[in-house]
Amino acid sequence: MPNTWPAELGPVICVVGARPNFMKMAPILRAFATHQPAIPTLLVHTGQHYDRDMNDKLFEDLRLPHPDINLEVGSGSHAVQTAEVMRRFEPVVDEKKPSCVLVVGDVNSTLACTLVAVKKGIPVVHVEAGLRSYDRGMPEEINRVLTDQVADLLYTTERSAADNLAREGIAAERIRFVGNVMIDSLLSNREFARKPADCLNASGIDPALIKGKEGFGIVTMHRPSNVDHQDVLESLLNVLREISESIPLVFALHPRTKANIERFDLGHLINSARMIMLPPQGYLEMHGLMSNARIVLTDSGGLQEETTALGVPCLTMRENTERPITVEQGTNTMVGRDVGAIRHHAAEVLAGRGKSGRVPEFWDGHTAERIAADLAGWLIENQGRR
Repeated sequence: MPNTWPAELGPVICVVGARPNFMKMAPILRAFATHQPAIPTLLVHTGQHYDRDMNDKLFEDLRLPHPDINLEVGSGSHAVQTAEVMRRFEPVVDEKKPSCVLVVGDVNSTLACTLVAVKKGIPVVHVEAGLRSYDRGMPEEINRVLTDQVADLLYTTERSAADNLAREGIAAERIRFVGNVMIDSLLSNREFARKPADCLNASGIDPALIKGKEGFGIVTMHRPSNVDHQDVLESLLNVLREISESIPLVFALHPRTKANIERFDLGHLINSARMIMLPPQGYLEMHGLMSNARIVLTDSGGLQEETTALGVPCLTMRENTERPITVEQGTNTMVGRDVGAIRHHAAEVLAGRGKSGRVPEFWDGHTAERIAADLAGWLIENQGRR
């Protein structure tokens, strides 16, 4: 390995587009900066999800440098958003001449920037490759499958991902099992996590509501299949209200969920001192809440991983998961939208019979360092071959 980065190799363009991407990219950028030699990077924010206040706070919480370029794409349909990211990203690739484009996760920006790079002969590196829910009704599943098909280098979070990729005809030499960068962020930010009482105080809510001997639970729910249909949303809110009689539930209320609760006139189901409504929380706030919770009920992908790493029982209100290791080895239980299953497993957790699980292999806080070491060697070895 040379002492300095080869001048003929351009920067690694690192793409973020939505909140989950930031947690994955922060440790990668730190690892690239401290690698010997340092790997030059250019951080591009597509602006796929953008709330100025939350965005700035998230960058600060994660100690993530502000983007070198913001494409400011904004919201839109899947087709419009993907096309607009491609249109705005192409000139960046033309001007900056990167050694590769590194994408994370499965949002529209992941696929859009991948397509631009591949069509221009620029190597694509996909972090968090090979995850599959096998539900083509999820837009994220389409993004995952297509990105993996054309990426040159695929970094996986769990060993089973390689089997998924092999079934899709992807050569083993393109795949590297390195671990989970989300857990790098989680572990590196433990000391900075906000206290639950401070999270409630910030919203004008009395922290005494969660200081009883029973502790508290966390709820997040935002997926269209759970919140866009009145009968489904009503049944989920009903069972959550029932569970709140045993343990107070802190509900970080997603804007989509809040709007549909109002649209379907279901506000009475959350109008309880035991159902504590908070606005969307920052990363360090959610970290502190999850770390201290007795149970998490969610339909989020990332929270399945984080609760497994923290050892907190998690009930996932989805019919499938692209993160099976959280069920097989971790603390996650799939309950779908089955009210009976949600009620039963919540009672088991609160009775002390929840899954304890174990932390999966390579979820050790050093994944980004493994990526940096492997990618630097791969780029230097392959320079001039394309």
